[in-house]
Amino acid sequence: MTQTADPARRSFVDELKDGVTPRATLLVIGVLALQLLFIASYVGALHSPKLRDVPFGVVAPGAAAAEQAVTRLERLPGEPLDPRTVADRAAARERIVDREIDGALLIDPAGTTDTLLVASGGGRTLAGALATLVTGLERSEGRALRTVDVAPAGTGDANGLTSFYLVVGWCVGGYLCASALAMSAGARPTNIRRGVIRLAALALFAILGGLGGAVIAGPVLGALPGSVAALWGLGALVVFAVGAATLALQCVFGIAGIGVAVLLVVIAGNPSAGGALPPPLLPPFWAAIGPVLPPGAGVWAARSIAYFEGNDITGPLLVLSAWAMAGAAITVVMAALKKKPERRPSERAPRPSEAPSEAPSEAPSEAPSEA
Repeated sequence: MTQTADPARRSFVDELKDGVTPRATLLVIGVLALQLLFIASYVGALHSPKLRDVPFGVVAPGAAAAEQAVTRLERLPGEPLDPRTVADRAAARERIVDREIDGALLIDPAGTTDTLLVASGGGRTLAGALATLVTGLERSEGRALRTVDVAPAGTGDANGLTSFYLVVGWCVGGYLCASALAMSAGARPTNIRRGVIRLAALALFAILGGLGGAVIAGPVLGALPGSVAALWGLGALVVFAVGAATLALQCVFGIAGIGVAVLLVVIAGNPSAGGALPPPLLPPFWAAIGPVLPPGAGVWAARSIAYFEGNDITGPLLVLSAWAMAGAAITVVMAALKKKPERRPSERAPRPSEAPSEAPSEAPSEAPSEA
């Protein structure tokens, strides 16, 4: 008789193989890679902020004086500013509110004090960096500087980060909702109808999540001014865009699609979103990718709604819409391509015409004849 191996005598290697499967090993390696990318992305983007090519206006009486000031600012080491002449104070303020420039210097040749216009609603860090830079330049020429904030951040938005945290919350809701839908019923919908149902459920979640975030940040906490209805619409679009993209990635990559969504939204998207550091203070790579990812588009639009009269949000809304439509389309297409495995002939249910006939009953045995 064959004896079964004693479980207590199994080797450590055998236990290790059973306890950590190859699939689990791959998932752990993927998590480690995401962890290291997270650290590299955030530290790389935020550890050394420097002004780079900040759109900046110069107002001075006389074209010659204005051009001279622009030339001087263009020659600053490291090219922190991208200066251009502006007609007057009103035009400079209008361009700042329209988000065409981030600041402007008003030169007063008749006095010794010039004026710097900034907009802390676009990021307190950026406004402070501009003030520090221009103050140093003015002091080197024996002039004083007065700073005027033409689009100040709200009193409840102490560090100008509320828009960033609000959008991050919307993004987290989007990919967690999509992940929950996939975990409950498989990464890829089995048919078009189920794909549409998932997208409809995500849309309902996005409407509720967008409204909740707008109400909490606005009327409840007083942290962000601006139209609640506009922020609601933006929030619903952000949640749906991230959720639809996550559904699509899961359809393509399976459960690993959640990791790809985290890579795009959290690891690449959050540090480049312009929250902690506005785009002019980010390194070139992060400044370039931020506007085309959902967090960056969402933060820009939220700040525009809150502090800049809703100006310059067409581009960000188109970016978010593109993510939403592409994610929804890929989800539906992949659901249409999903085919149930065909049954083998032996496993097919018999057709009615093929149903086996009942076995004939055994003929009764003949009774013994009477003697």
